[in-house]
Amino acid sequence: MVKIKNIKLLVGLLYLVFIGLFLYFLFSKYSFDQLTSYDFIKENINYFSKLKKTNIIILSISFLLFTILWVFPLLGFGSPIALLGGFILGKWLGVIIVVLGLSIGATFLYIFSNYFLKDLVRERFLDRFKNLEIKFKKSEFYYLLFYRFCGGIPWQLSCVLPVIFNVKIINFFSATLIGIIPQIFLMASIGSGLEKVINNNLEAPGILDLITSKDIYIPLIIFGFLVITTIFLRKIFYKK
Repeated sequence: MVKIKNIKLLVGLLYLVFIGLFLYFLFSKYSFDQLTSYDFIKENINYFSKLKKTNIIILSISFLLFTILWVFPLLGFGSPIALLGGFILGKWLGVIIVVLGLSIGATFLYIFSNYFLKDLVRERFLDRFKNLEIKFKKSEFYYLLFYRFCGGIPWQLSCVLPVIFNVKIINFFSATLIGIIPQIFLMASIGSGLEKVINNNLEAPGILDLITSKDIYIPLIIFGFLVITTIFLRKIFYKK
Protein backbone atom coordinates (compact mmCIF):
# COMPACT_ATOMS: atom_id res chain seq x y z
CA MET A 1 0.00 0.00 0.00
CA VAL A 2 2.85 2.38 0.86
CA LYS A 3 4.49 1.57 -2.48
CA ILE A 4 1.28 2.39 -4.37
CA LYS A 5 0.92 5.69 -2.52
CA ASN A 6 4.52 6.59 -3.36
CA ILE A 7 3.95 5.81 -7.04
CA LYS A 8 0.76 7.91 -7.09
CA LEU A 9 2.63 10.77 -5.43
CA LEU A 10 5.50 10.50 -7.92
CA VAL A 11 3.16 10.43 -10.93
CA GLY A 12 1.25 13.41 -9.58
CA LEU A 13 4.43 15.40 -8.97
CA LEU A 14 5.82 14.60 -12.44
CA TYR A 15 2.54 15.67 -14.01
CA LEU A 16 2.56 18.97 -12.10
CA VAL A 17 6.21 19.57 -13.06
CA PHE A 18 5.52 18.98 -16.78
CA ILE A 19 2.43 21.19 -16.74
CA GLY A 20 4.26 23.88 -14.76
CA LEU A 21 7.22 23.94 -17.13
CA PHE A 22 4.95 24.01 -20.18
CA LEU A 23 2.93 26.95 -18.82
CA TYR A 24 6.08 28.77 -17.70
CA PHE A 25 7.74 28.62 -21.11
CA LEU A 26 4.46 29.42 -22.88
CA PHE A 27 3.61 32.51 -20.84
CA SER A 28 7.21 33.70 -20.62
CA LYS A 29 7.14 34.06 -24.41
CA TYR A 30 3.54 35.17 -24.94
CA SER A 31 1.00 37.03 -22.83
CA PHE A 32 -2.53 35.72 -22.34
CA ASP A 33 -3.91 38.55 -24.48
CA GLN A 34 -1.56 37.58 -27.31
CA LEU A 35 -2.55 33.92 -27.15
CA THR A 36 -6.24 34.75 -27.38
CA SER A 37 -6.02 37.46 -30.06
CA TYR A 38 -7.29 36.80 -33.58
CA ASP A 39 -4.17 38.33 -35.13
CA PHE A 40 -1.99 35.89 -33.18
CA ILE A 41 -4.05 32.96 -34.48
CA LYS A 42 -3.86 34.17 -38.09
CA GLU A 43 -0.10 34.76 -37.84
CA ASN A 44 0.42 31.21 -36.62
CA ILE A 45 -1.83 29.81 -39.34
CA ASN A 46 0.38 31.53 -41.92
CA TYR A 47 3.49 30.26 -40.13
CA PHE A 48 2.31 26.64 -40.12
CA SER A 49 1.10 26.93 -43.71
CA LYS A 50 4.61 27.94 -44.80
CA LEU A 51 6.10 25.22 -42.63
CA LYS A 52 3.84 22.61 -44.25
CA LYS A 53 5.13 23.64 -47.68
CA THR A 54 8.82 23.68 -46.75
CA ASN A 55 9.27 21.24 -43.84
CA ILE A 56 6.24 18.96 -43.73
CA ILE A 57 8.30 16.00 -42.47
CA ILE A 58 9.80 17.94 -39.57
CA LEU A 59 6.40 19.40 -38.69
CA SER A 60 4.74 15.96 -38.79
CA ILE A 61 7.42 14.31 -36.64
CA SER A 62 7.32 17.19 -34.14
CA PHE A 63 3.53 17.00 -33.85
CA LEU A 64 3.71 13.20 -33.54
CA LEU A 65 6.14 13.47 -30.62
CA PHE A 66 4.03 16.20 -29.04
CA THR A 67 0.91 14.01 -29.32
CA ILE A 68 2.69 11.07 -27.67
CA LEU A 69 3.83 13.29 -24.81
CA TRP A 70 0.35 14.81 -24.61
CA VAL A 71 -1.02 11.37 -23.70
CA PHE A 72 1.94 10.13 -21.67
CA PRO A 73 3.11 11.60 -19.39
CA LEU A 74 0.87 14.71 -19.65
CA LEU A 75 -2.37 12.67 -19.54
CA GLY A 76 -4.12 14.92 -22.05
CA PHE A 77 -7.48 14.24 -23.72
CA GLY A 78 -7.80 13.10 -27.33
CA SER A 79 -10.30 15.66 -28.69
CA PRO A 80 -8.21 18.85 -28.26
CA ILE A 81 -5.14 17.33 -29.89
CA ALA A 82 -7.29 16.01 -32.78
CA LEU A 83 -8.74 19.48 -33.37
CA LEU A 84 -5.25 20.97 -33.24
CA GLY A 85 -3.91 18.30 -35.59
CA GLY A 86 -6.56 19.07 -38.20
CA PHE A 87 -6.02 22.79 -37.69
CA ILE A 88 -2.23 22.64 -38.18
CA LEU A 89 -1.66 19.64 -40.44
CA GLY A 90 -4.92 19.49 -42.38
CA LYS A 91 -7.61 16.83 -42.31
CA TRP A 92 -5.88 13.80 -43.82
CA LEU A 93 -2.34 14.18 -42.52
CA GLY A 94 -3.74 15.36 -39.19
CA VAL A 95 -5.75 12.16 -38.81
CA ILE A 96 -2.76 9.94 -39.57
CA ILE A 97 -0.40 11.73 -37.19
CA VAL A 98 -2.90 12.13 -34.34
CA VAL A 99 -4.18 8.55 -34.51
CA LEU A 100 -0.64 7.21 -34.53
CA GLY A 101 0.50 9.55 -31.74
CA LEU A 102 -2.50 8.84 -29.52
CA SER A 103 -2.11 5.09 -30.05
CA ILE A 104 1.58 5.12 -29.15
CA GLY A 105 1.02 7.40 -26.15
CA ALA A 106 -1.90 5.29 -24.93
CA THR A 107 0.20 2.15 -25.24
CA PHE A 108 3.01 3.73 -23.19
CA LEU A 109 0.43 4.70 -20.54
CA TYR A 110 -0.98 1.16 -20.56
CA ILE A 111 2.49 -0.38 -20.17
CA PHE A 112 3.34 2.02 -17.33
CA SER A 113 0.06 1.26 -15.56
CA ASN A 114 0.50 -2.47 -16.06
CA TYR A 115 3.90 -2.42 -14.35
CA PHE A 116 3.34 0.15 -11.61
CA LEU A 117 -0.39 0.62 -11.01
CA LYS A 118 -1.88 -2.81 -11.69
CA ASP A 119 -2.86 -3.60 -8.08
CA LEU A 120 -4.33 -0.15 -7.59
CA VAL A 121 -6.38 -0.33 -10.80
CA ARG A 122 -7.72 -3.79 -10.02
CA GLU A 123 -8.60 -2.75 -6.48
CA ARG A 124 -10.50 0.34 -7.63
CA PHE A 125 -12.23 -0.87 -10.80
CA LEU A 126 -12.38 -4.68 -10.99
CA ASP A 127 -15.77 -5.02 -9.27
CA ARG A 128 -17.26 -2.20 -11.36
CA PHE A 129 -16.12 -3.69 -14.69
CA LYS A 130 -16.26 -7.38 -13.79
CA ASN A 131 -18.71 -8.03 -16.64
CA LEU A 132 -16.17 -6.71 -19.16
CA GLU A 133 -13.51 -9.10 -17.88
CA ILE A 134 -15.62 -12.03 -19.04
CA LYS A 135 -16.15 -10.44 -22.45
CA PHE A 136 -12.46 -9.70 -22.93
CA LYS A 137 -11.56 -13.32 -22.17
CA LYS A 138 -13.85 -14.45 -24.99
CA SER A 139 -12.23 -12.34 -27.73
CA GLU A 140 -9.62 -9.88 -26.53
CA PHE A 141 -8.97 -7.93 -29.73
CA TYR A 142 -12.61 -7.77 -30.82
CA TYR A 143 -13.82 -6.37 -27.50
CA LEU A 144 -10.87 -4.03 -27.22
CA LEU A 145 -11.79 -2.64 -30.65
CA PHE A 146 -15.44 -2.29 -29.66
CA TYR A 147 -14.36 -0.75 -26.32
CA ARG A 148 -12.27 1.88 -28.12
CA PHE A 149 -14.98 2.71 -30.65
CA CYS A 150 -17.75 3.04 -28.06
CA GLY A 151 -15.80 5.22 -25.66
CA GLY A 152 -17.91 6.57 -22.81
CA ILE A 153 -14.92 6.55 -20.44
CA PRO A 154 -12.42 9.40 -19.98
CA TRP A 155 -9.47 8.91 -22.32
CA GLN A 156 -6.84 8.49 -19.59
CA LEU A 157 -8.94 5.95 -17.69
CA SER A 158 -9.74 4.06 -20.90
CA CYS A 159 -5.99 3.55 -21.40
CA VAL A 160 -5.56 2.20 -17.87
CA LEU A 161 -8.62 -0.04 -17.43
CA PRO A 162 -7.43 -2.83 -19.80
CA VAL A 163 -4.78 -3.54 -17.14
CA ILE A 164 -7.58 -5.37 -15.32
CA PHE A 165 -8.01 -7.77 -18.23
CA ASN A 166 -4.28 -8.48 -18.85
CA VAL A 167 -4.61 -7.72 -22.56
CA LYS A 168 -1.63 -8.14 -24.85
CA ILE A 169 0.27 -4.98 -25.75
CA ILE A 170 -0.01 -5.62 -29.50
CA ASN A 171 -3.79 -6.08 -29.21
CA PHE A 172 -4.11 -2.90 -27.15
CA PHE A 173 -2.12 -0.88 -29.69
CA SER A 174 -3.88 -2.33 -32.76
CA ALA A 175 -7.38 -1.95 -31.33
CA THR A 176 -6.65 1.63 -30.27
CA LEU A 177 -5.15 2.48 -33.66
CA ILE A 178 -8.25 1.25 -35.52
CA GLY A 179 -10.96 2.02 -32.97
CA ILE A 180 -10.28 5.74 -32.55
CA ILE A 181 -10.13 6.56 -36.28
CA PRO A 182 -13.82 7.60 -36.69
CA GLN A 183 -13.79 10.08 -33.77
CA ILE A 184 -10.36 11.48 -34.62
CA PHE A 185 -11.27 11.88 -38.29
CA LEU A 186 -14.34 13.94 -37.44
CA MET A 187 -12.52 16.11 -34.87
CA ALA A 188 -9.61 16.69 -37.26
CA SER A 189 -12.12 17.60 -40.01
CA ILE A 190 -13.64 20.24 -37.73
CA GLY A 191 -10.15 21.56 -36.90
CA SER A 192 -9.29 21.73 -40.61
CA GLY A 193 -12.57 23.52 -41.28
CA LEU A 194 -11.81 26.10 -38.60
CA GLU A 195 -8.41 26.72 -40.18
CA LYS A 196 -10.04 27.38 -43.57
CA VAL A 197 -12.67 29.74 -42.15
CA ILE A 198 -10.10 31.75 -40.17
CA ASN A 199 -7.70 31.82 -43.10
CA ASN A 200 -10.44 33.27 -45.34
CA ASN A 201 -11.54 35.99 -42.91
CA LEU A 202 -9.52 39.09 -42.08
CA GLU A 203 -11.62 39.67 -38.97
CA ALA A 204 -12.72 37.14 -36.35
CA PRO A 205 -15.63 35.12 -37.78
CA GLY A 206 -18.89 34.96 -35.85
CA ILE A 207 -20.66 31.81 -34.71
CA LEU A 208 -22.96 31.99 -37.76
CA ASP A 209 -19.96 32.10 -40.10
CA LEU A 210 -18.57 29.00 -38.45
CA ILE A 211 -21.69 26.85 -38.33
CA THR A 212 -22.72 27.71 -41.89
CA SER A 213 -19.39 26.52 -43.30
CA LYS A 214 -19.79 23.06 -44.82
CA ASP A 215 -16.27 22.20 -43.67
CA ILE A 216 -17.55 22.51 -40.11
CA TYR A 217 -21.27 21.73 -40.04
CA ILE A 218 -21.00 18.49 -42.03
CA PRO A 219 -18.43 16.92 -39.62
CA LEU A 220 -20.49 18.25 -36.68
CA ILE A 221 -23.65 16.56 -37.96
CA ILE A 222 -21.81 13.27 -38.54
CA PHE A 223 -20.16 13.60 -35.13
CA GLY A 224 -23.59 14.05 -33.52
CA PHE A 225 -24.82 10.92 -35.29
CA LEU A 226 -21.71 9.04 -34.13
CA VAL A 227 -22.31 10.13 -30.52
CA ILE A 228 -25.91 8.87 -30.64
CA THR A 229 -24.75 5.58 -32.15
CA THR A 230 -22.05 5.05 -29.54
CA ILE A 231 -24.48 5.85 -26.70
CA PHE A 232 -26.75 3.09 -27.99
CA LEU A 233 -23.82 0.67 -28.34
CA ARG A 234 -22.51 1.50 -24.85
CA LYS A 235 -25.78 0.32 -23.32
CA ILE A 236 -25.21 -3.05 -24.97
CA PHE A 237 -21.48 -3.23 -24.31
CA TYR A 238 -21.45 -2.13 -20.66
CA LYS A 239 -24.66 -3.82 -19.53
CA LYS A 240 -24.37 -6.44 -16.81
